[in-house]
Amino acid sequence: MSAPVRRAVVIATARPTFVVDVARQRADAARALLAELGAEVTGPDELVMTADDVEKAATYLDGAADLVVNVCASFSDANPALRLYRDLDRPVLLWSFREPGPVGDRLWLNSLCGANLFGHALVRAGGQVRLVYGDPDERHVADALRAALAGELPPAPELPDRRRARGDRERARAAVDSLRGKRIGAIGDAPPGFTPSEFDPQLLESLFGLTVEPLTVEEIFDRVRSVGDGDRDRELAEATARQSSLDDLDRDVVGRHAAVTSALRDWSVHDALSAVAVRCWPEFPTEMGVCPCSSLSRLADEGVPTQCERDVHGAVTMLLLEALGSGTTYLVDTVELDAEQNVVRLWHCGSAATELAADPARATQFVHCNRKIGVAGNFPLRPGRVVMARLTEDMSGAGSSGLRLLIASGESLPAVNRFQGNTADVRLDADATTFVHGLVTGGFPHHTVLAWTDVRPELRAAADLLGIPVTEW
Repeated sequence: MSAPVRRAVVIATARPTFVVDVARQRADAARALLAELGAEVTGPDELVMTADDVEKAATYLDGAADLVVNVCASFSDANPALRLYRDLDRPVLLWSFREPGPVGDRLWLNSLCGANLFGHALVRAGGQVRLVYGDPDERHVADALRAALAGELPPAPELPDRRRARGDRERARAAVDSLRGKRIGAIGDAPPGFTPSEFDPQLLESLFGLTVEPLTVEEIFDRVRSVGDGDRDRELAEATARQSSLDDLDRDVVGRHAAVTSALRDWSVHDALSAVAVRCWPEFPTEMGVCPCSSLSRLADEGVPTQCERDVHGAVTMLLLEALGSGTTYLVDTVELDAEQNVVRLWHCGSAATELAADPARATQFVHCNRKIGVAGNFPLRPGRVVMARLTEDMSGAGSSGLRLLIASGESLPAVNRFQGNTADVRLDADATTFVHGLVTGGFPHHTVLAWTDVRPELRAAADLLGIPVTEW
């Protein structure tokens, strides 16, 4: 007797700022593989990239399918995931691909980060996700899909709950107390569909004594436009003296970069800001004609932690780490997994402090990887022992604070800059495959904070003082 035909709804999400042709090819190959494995495949034939596309895709979710697969053909914000799967009565299988571009090029797809963002949004909304990572021609991918069609989804790793050594409690308390009264500048709203960038200001004030000082995007643009020629020219001269590669870029854009840096610096000084979180797109490139990445780098080199995508929880994580003695840190995405080498590649598009470069003297400034205008850093991050950490919402209710803390550790390896922007190849101490699956299925944010000084014992002690449960790989 033949096995029953299994119905699979396949929806491939993408964003037009990535390499759409390759995303489409991968999505087509994904559908073909599922059909080859015996599935009756339904769902839109084209990539889902617009609000209208999402509404059309929703019509395929009639509840009759045996398997729902979201192919993360490229990165996408989480709004499509929330519209399509928030009320799904089963886990959605997120399928993300490896990066196909050549070494040193931009991220062509950023597919894994897209799955990570989908996972955070859906788990936060009460849903469940599972992950398949790899390309359609890989045997383990076919095996995982075959099992999923038979009703056995890839497992969601149990979150580790081992209790590890705590550092000095009084030192941790002093670090936490040092945050009280500090102010985080936050420009604009969270980017659409970036659920990790949402936050509760009252929680941060009650827990850490931190206040968040908001500024609209238009208000910062007014300040940029008001920067005088003298201030802009001084900043341009100082930045170019430190980063001569600015001479190779469009002078008008570099001038706007200098004005953005000056405006952000003036705001941080005048309002005594301890960190600055910026809604860095789409308005900066589309309306101001500049990307603020290297301006954030300049402030970071001057001792003000900066965060792209207006990630306030990322700012709090950086402030806590630095209060514990981590030194300068950087906000990163997990964008690739090399299971054979037990390596994850951590990346962001070019706002790292130049002191974090593998060779600070060669911390090249370039155009933004997707927007193709300046100014963004383009250099590998330095090797050495590293810690990854992230404060985020506690969706388990296990703690008393409303937050939870993710920690991991490993070795940042000497490597070329794999992706345009800032990349670190990190060989994890834990199993990298389990970590990546846990990151997605556990609903953790796509942003973590990377530090080059091991403050884990004190960080654990600080979490205990605050009633924050720790998940540590």
